[in-house]
Formats: sequence, structure tokens, C-alpha cells
Amino acid sequence: MSEELSLRTELIEACRSMNRLGINKGTAGNISVRHGNGFLISPTGIPYEKLTPDHVVAMNWDATHEGDVLPSSEWRFHRDILKARPDLNAVVHTHSVYATSVSILRKDIPAIHYSIAAAGGPTIRCAPYEIFGSQELADQVVKALEGRRACLMAHHGVITAHVSIARALALAVTVEQLAQEYLLCLPLGEPPVLSDAEIADVLEKFKTYGQQSTKALEGLRQAS
Repeated sequence: MSEELSLRTELIEACRSMNRLGINKGTAGNISVRHGNGFLISPTGIPYEKLTPDHVVAMNWDATHEGDVLPSSEWRFHRDILKARPDLNAVVHTHSVYATSVSILRKDIPAIHYSIAAAGGPTIRCAPYEIFGSQELADQVVKALEGRRACLMAHHGVITAHVSIARALALAVTVEQLAQEYLLCLPLGEPPVLSDAEIADVLEKFKTYGQQSTKALEGLRQAS
């Protein structure tokens, strides 16, 4: 299987996973991944269960695309995030219920739990409202993502971005959990938060979190 076909297949599976995980409904969400001289992105209006690799749209940085299938209406912020952030290779956008609810309040998610560090800093910012698919929204999103890997969009939803589709999707699940925890705390008042210094410590610890030694991994391979 070629690298491009592998990415197209992975993108489709991630779209379906969003709905299975309960962080998206219908075709509201969209996913992109850096490839070649541009990026691959999910199409507009095609149910995930009907997607085939040929439906995934190859786009160029100049906004042109290959083939007759139209890209997601949100292609602008996908393009602009990937252009602005060479450290990120994939973008996931969902309308997950709790994160979207926080976005309706136009609130940032604060450092209520150390796992917020997975998004790159002590807050997950909420970008101001702009109509979906617009360049104005793309501009606000890029700004909200400065130094971060996730942001909310007011009255809209959530964006996560990471080095791979799998990492961006996992981060979307983390953001949804943080949003739920935040909303559960709010009836009791604004919750206490971890300091910037405490989150910096977590960020440092995350650099080696979940890693195994080469020897341990080799043992796992031999056991399988």
C-alpha cells in the first residue's frame, strides 16, 4: 500500500472513529493530514460509512484541489493551521457536545486537570465567533492555536492538531473530557486551577511519558 493510500485509509477510519467515540455526529466534523505539496482532507457532505479512499480530497496550498469531489467547507482553517505550524501534521475538527457547550459560553478551558498539558499549555483558548468556512474564522483559529495544539471556536466546536491523525484524534477525546469536567465544576463556581509553573512541570514530564526502552519493546515484539 502506498503512503498516500495509507493516509487516505487512516483518515477515513478516523472519521468513523469520531462518531463511534461519541465526539461527533453525522458529517459535522472533518479531518486533514499533511501530504506531499499540500494536504489530504475529508470531503463535504458524504456520510463517513460511504467514504472510499477516492473520496478523500488532495488539496494544494493555493486552495486548488484535485478531482471532482469537493473538500470540506472548513478547508481554510485546515490549510492555514498546517501552513502556520510545521510541527503539526494532522487536524481534527469535531462538534463534541461538552467542548461545544463551553464554546457557547465563550470560555477558555482552564488548567483544572494536568492533562490539559497535552494541548500544549495551561489553557485551551476559545477563538471568537466567525461564520464557518470563512477566512476570518481561519485567522482566529490560527491565533488561538499559538503555542497550543487545541482550541475551541465560539458557538461552533473544537479543533485539535498533532503530529499524526491518531494523536490529534486522541487529543480531541482529552479535550472533550476536560470540557465535561469543567462544566461539572461550574455550578459550584469557577474551579481552582493549576498554576502555569505546575503545568510547565507536567509538560516537561510528558516528554518521556509512556515511553518504553528499546530493550522492553524488543521483548514485546519477540513475545508476539
